[in-house]
Amino acid sequence: MASPRPGPRAASDAAGVGVVDLASGHPDPALLPPIEPALGMIRGGRVMYGGDGVDAPFGAFAAAELEADGVAAPAIAVTSGALDGIERILRDYLRAGDRVALEDPSAPAIVDLVTASALAPIGVPIDEAGPRPDMFERALRRGARAAIVTPRAQNPTGAVITPERADRLRRILRRFPDVVVIENDYAAPIAGAPIAALRSGTRSPWAIIRSTSKFLGPDLRVAVVAGDETTIGRVTGRQALGARWVSHLLQRLALALWSDPANGRRFARASELYAVRREALRAALAARGIQALGGSGFNVWVPVPAESAVVQRLASRGWAVAAGERFRLHSPPAIRVTTSTLDPADAARLAADLAATLRPSSAALA
Repeated sequence: MASPRPGPRAASDAAGVGVVDLASGHPDPALLPPIEPALGMIRGGRVMYGGDGVDAPFGAFAAAELEADGVAAPAIAVTSGALDGIERILRDYLRAGDRVALEDPSAPAIVDLVTASALAPIGVPIDEAGPRPDMFERALRRGARAAIVTPRAQNPTGAVITPERADRLRRILRRFPDVVVIENDYAAPIAGAPIAALRSGTRSPWAIIRSTSKFLGPDLRVAVVAGDETTIGRVTGRQALGARWVSHLLQRLALALWSDPANGRRFARASELYAVRREALRAALAARGIQALGGSGFNVWVPVPAESAVVQRLASRGWAVAAGERFRLHSPPAIRVTTSTLDPADAARLAADLAATLRPSSAALA
């Protein structure tokens, strides 16, 4: 069994002084809602042992948000972030050595979680419309007992599962009713694309996890897990043996932030700005003949022949980007550029610098 990969570098290590940090993957702090006004809006009594793990108003609001996206939520749990929810589901359904179908490339934290859990990842190549159906089916035929997919704003490629692709994946999944499908909808209102869920409402095991980290703030540590009653019952049962519940104070704070109409407008504006910044870079790269993926969210995935060399050369020009090695299972080399804070006016300069690193002999022309 593969041992866990090295942990990711701290964000402070990603960029040096005078270097623009496009590597850390953070949302733009300026686009997150202010917490202080919401603190004064928290209402409700104290919660004692033995109570419901989901704060009722928060659960009702989260269910309504999911239903507005076409996701029926028979049952809901609240976990301390998306990875907490994913880990609880995997631990309850799978055993050491079981196989898990993962997008390739995929978020490093998810790959690390799978390997650290003594599970075996099977890479499923993806394109701009999500997991390739032929390779997805192949992974399930190879015995994958679970599949983790990102419906939109896929990290690192920005892929979006289209309705047409979702329909093809659903048809495949019907032939594998026992496979647990976990959909990591971590960007939700700021993704810049609608969700096409794969298993919502079926009798097979499924869960859609909606973390609030990217649109309310990473430190809040609140995620909604919606799914079939059996899966959610397993999540809450496992939770009761350890952490027991996520603080209702945090859930109420998340509700105050998420339900505020002013913040709803803020999310819509953030989604627009992230799209503008992302597309500015993609257009600048295309103008220089450089291929890039990034249909939603705030990451752009750029295939390159040699990751380390490109990362180092860009750093020397004042740009910190992420090497693709930590994201990839078997897919070709690339770099991830996080555009969440990239000024569109700087996109052309970044594209020129990247073109120069890819074609050093033409640097004088860049």
